[in-house]
Amino acid sequence: METWVSFVTEVGFPIVVTFYLLHRIEGKLNDLIESIHALPEKMK
Repeated sequence: METWVSFVTEVGFPIVVTFYLLHRIEGKLNDLIESIHALPEKMK
């Protein structure tokens, strides 16, 4: 049981940080994609 606790402690934190950062970046990437798609219309 102690091995599982130490494994979750060592690996769990980086996983949580990674998912948090990916979630934040996803919204910004969606905004960037929408801007790129709207660019030709704005250049007319």
